[in-house]
Amino acid sequence: MTDKLDLTLLHPGVPGLDTVLGGGLPELSFNIIGGAPGSGKTTFAQQMMFALATPSRKALFFTAMGEPPVKMLRYQQQFDFFDFEKVGNAVNFISLAPAVETGNYDNVLTQIREEVRAHSPSLVFIDSFRSFVQAARGEQTQVAALQLFVQQLVTHMTGWNATTFLIGEYAVNDAEQNPIFTVADGIIWLNQSTQRNTVSRKIQVIKMRGRRQRPGLHAFRITSNGIEIFPRVLAASEPTGNERQPHAPAGRISVGVPVLDEMLGGGLPAGYSLLVEGPSGSGKSVLATEFVAAGMRENETSVVAMFEKTPSQMLNNKLDQLVQSGHVAVLNMRTLDLSVDETLHELETMIDQIGATRVVIDSLSGFALALAPEFREDFRESLYRMTTVLSEKGVTLLMTNDIEATPHSLPASVVSSAFLVDAIVMQRFVEADAELHSVISVIKVRGSSHSRQLREFRITSDGMEIDAKPARFKNMLNLGHGDSR
Repeated sequence: MTDKLDLTLLHPGVPGLDTVLGGGLPELSFNIIGGAPGSGKTTFAQQMMFALATPSRKALFFTAMGEPPVKMLRYQQQFDFFDFEKVGNAVNFISLAPAVETGNYDNVLTQIREEVRAHSPSLVFIDSFRSFVQAARGEQTQVAALQLFVQQLVTHMTGWNATTFLIGEYAVNDAEQNPIFTVADGIIWLNQSTQRNTVSRKIQVIKMRGRRQRPGLHAFRITSNGIEIFPRVLAASEPTGNERQPHAPAGRISVGVPVLDEMLGGGLPAGYSLLVEGPSGSGKSVLATEFVAAGMRENETSVVAMFEKTPSQMLNNKLDQLVQSGHVAVLNMRTLDLSVDETLHELETMIDQIGATRVVIDSLSGFALALAPEFREDFRESLYRMTTVLSEKGVTLLMTNDIEATPHSLPASVVSSAFLVDAIVMQRFVEADAELHSVISVIKVRGSSHSRQLREFRITSDGMEIDAKPARFKNMLNLGHGDSR
């Protein structure tokens, strides 16, 4: 046999799932959907079922739980994916609970086989398979009967001309002890964790035969639309040619302030990530506005993601005009319990919609606070992946970050964040001659010479104005870093 047999892939209709599965779900595969109670297993399974089921591709959904199917359906009907017209035609719900409660697994298997024979389904779901295990606890004969039942059921399921799913409240160590996991073609795990007052949900494809699934844990949300997955961001090893690539200007671009362009060595290289750090009130958001205004003058579009202020608080007159012109789109990302991957999904969607070449994140400190506690632990690693992916899309990224004054050294945030970005601009306050002054400096521009000078600047009604000559102060106390007397 020399010809390669291509797997037919099903597209289950769960946003983000195809990406996690590596392109889709192999048809005729035998899959396990596991997870703790309340993790979303039944919703996940039924969302796939209603998306895939048609009159020519019928689905059977067996329920082994003690509660009647009508109770489960009462709640599942609240989701937008639930299609009443398919019930009783393309989708049929069948209760196995009476047979399961007797412990007679021969009768259970017979009922399943008869229903499959009668309906000839292309999709078969059994929920909750854990109910069989609970019913068999106690007598050794029941446990032995369950093991035989499982072996026979799996044999039949793999022989049916159908894509099959067992849904259950398995524990993580069940995958190592239960032989059913060995013969499964796919294993999909859903979990949820609670930290402080937040709940985060994640999905993992532990196994999927014949597919190169995306590794790791992927955040997901349950909304009125059902489940939406936000695949873990991975930098592409090479362009696939499938994604829409917005046009990015060649060479260097202006950040909107001519003197700062000169300090950066002739502007910021296109596609770079720039970190603007400074204490509260130093003018970081003003510089971000100048950055997107410069893009408008070059007929570029920009996306501004705000984590600290609402749009009404953030939109000064100049930025509001840019939004009204259609050159700037604003994302209000103040919602708590976010993940970096969910944020990047929103950013990429907006970038592709308007063909943006510039992106502003204001600010990283607000971004970190908006994350669920579980996601804050690997924030720097996730941020690195995000900046890499945005760079691959060809956008130029400006991020702001609040820092505290540090008397004799660079702030720790600059040192720890330096590897994440291509360029760093520092804003700070100095006290000289009984007055408070603002100064700006360029800390880093990767692969380029740049100014090392401190320049005084002012925020005016026209924006940011930077002196053309280095700052010269007498009796200066540096409130940003270092004592420069």
